[in-house]
Amino acid sequence: HVQLVESGGGSVQPGGSLRLSCVASGTTNTDFCMGWYREVPGKSREALAHIDDNGSMRHFAQVQGRFLISRNSGQNTIYFQMNNLKPEDTGTYFCAAGRVSCLRMGWMSLPGAFPYWGQGTQVTVS
Repeated sequence: HVQLVESGGGSVQPGGSLRLSCVASGTTNTDFCMGWYREVPGKSREALAHIDDNGSMRHFAQVQGRFLISRNSGQNTIYFQMNNLKPEDTGTYFCAAGRVSCLRMGWMSLPGAFPYWGQGTQVTVS
C-alpha cells in the first residue's frame, strides 16, 4: 500500500517561490505516475502536473512556465518548484500516485484515476 507524505508548504508574498516535496513509501516499484493537485474551498480538485519515472512530464496551463515538477526515482520522491507565485495559487496542494505509469493511464488527470493521496500541504500567497 503506497503512502504519500507532502512537505514544503507555507506562506509567501506574491512573486515568491516555494518548493514542495512528496515522498512515496510502501513500495519498491517506481514505474507509476505521480502528480500534484490543488484544492481551494468551493472548487473541485484540479490537476497541475504529472510525471513518470522516466522523466516524461506534463504541466497544465495554470502553472505552465512558473511551476516545474521533477522526480527522483531512486527515492520515489517528486518535487514541485513553484516560482512567481500569485494569490490565486493559494490552496491545499496534494500529491497523488497511480498504480501504473502516466503513459499507461493515457495521461489521465481526473482525481478519481489516482488511488493514492497525501494529506495535503497548505500554500498561502498574500
